[in-house]
Amino acid sequence: MNVRAKPAEVSQGGVEGDVARVVTELVARARAAQRAFEFAGQDALDTAADAAAWAIMEPERNRLLAERAVADTGLGNADDKFRKNHRKTLGLLRDLRGQKTCGVIARDAATGIVEIARAVGVVAAITPSTNPAATPANKIINALKCGNAVIVAPSPKGHTSCALLVGFIHEQLAKAGLAPDLVQVLPPPISKAATAELLRQCDLVVATGSQANVRMAYTSGTPAFGVGAGNVASIVAASADPVDAAPKIALSKTFDNATSCSSENSVVIEDAIYQPMLDALAASGGVLLDHAAKARLQDVMWKGGKLSADCTAKSAAHIARLAGLDDIAAREPRFLMVEETGFGADYPFSGEKLAPVLTVYRARDFDDAGRIVHGIYSYMGAGHSVGLHTGDPEQAIRLGETLPVARVIANQAHCLATGGNFDNGLPFSLSMGCGTWGHNNFSGNLGFRHYLNTTRVAYPIEERVPELDDLLGDFFRRVGR
Repeated sequence: MNVRAKPAEVSQGGVEGDVARVVTELVARARAAQRAFEFAGQDALDTAADAAAWAIMEPERNRLLAERAVADTGLGNADDKFRKNHRKTLGLLRDLRGQKTCGVIARDAATGIVEIARAVGVVAAITPSTNPAATPANKIINALKCGNAVIVAPSPKGHTSCALLVGFIHEQLAKAGLAPDLVQVLPPPISKAATAELLRQCDLVVATGSQANVRMAYTSGTPAFGVGAGNVASIVAASADPVDAAPKIALSKTFDNATSCSSENSVVIEDAIYQPMLDALAASGGVLLDHAAKARLQDVMWKGGKLSADCTAKSAAHIARLAGLDDIAAREPRFLMVEETGFGADYPFSGEKLAPVLTVYRARDFDDAGRIVHGIYSYMGAGHSVGLHTGDPEQAIRLGETLPVARVIANQAHCLATGGNFDNGLPFSLSMGCGTWGHNNFSGNLGFRHYLNTTRVAYPIEERVPELDDLLGDFFRRVGR
């Protein structure tokens, strides 16, 4: 049972006092429900997680959530969100199946250590407008699996979709005889003050979304897991097969209109395969813009130096029309391509775009491709991941040893693979830690273990004191005493 309560400062008047009182009431209900739930046993925890999963996966509800998300946020497309809601939740259920998350979870006779899984308490889940159903569902399922209550702080645009999801979850929890207060959502209007108050009062924060929200999580005074900025690049090595690589990059670039932080923003192609790869990307629906068209696209995508919401997660044809490129829009491109040579603020196409626009770099060789990606990540996206299309699997190891990335995705559609897929071994998640490179405190995919405390019981064992020479003998021989 979590006993660390942080009472709200409700003595203040006006709007801030009202916000504190509302959040305090939500947290109090969550704590009461969580205290009864935490020790209900593994079957109850599993049932709660399954209930939340079925709430989003049932096809009619899934379709309603997908369509509401697009209608409310204007981001992405409903068909892809429908697929994402289903596959990400199905994969998470696979990962959770058979996992023990309460009571004794491990015994080691050799060390005398017994590990006991414990809930963290009340989880605050910050979620983005790009995935207003899939991301909350993922966090809710993980939290319930581990005996916690969860309160979602959605983006303002995503509130209606998230509230609809929570309503569906309440229906399923009620059918299972479980308390609806285990899952709650901040009431509208969603404000920074309400979110900050929730972060202050809860026991753990899991934050996905804008870097402003992640910074808020890390500075809230509450233990937090937050994720870094995306800006994925993929390298196409000379040994790659363009006919295999191009459709995968195109799928990743266009899925849900590139709402995912794992969608490629750049592709770095070795010189030896440059033109064949461009041809293959064109055959996969890409249109390469000339210098004048690129300039017009830049003007519409960045206004006053800031990425414009007018282009975020919109179709390539829509973006082309906004840029006055009606002839290109008429061709109904799947994605737009621009060639680039630099990176940094003076080269905005080198950054994250959250749109079906792919920046193309030409590298002399594999080492030069790595140098270009390093330069891109020095500007934005360090720690997240890198894609690689190659006929030499060892090149992926080289990237993992040299680039500031937590994941190397080899010969796969990046945005489908980096958060887990059924043809790789990464855990299913919509929140990817970026390590210290991305100013995060973890470098894996956010999963159920992040929602647990572990208590360790230490029993006495036979004393084993090593000899000094067993530990430092080799050092003494090489260096001396």
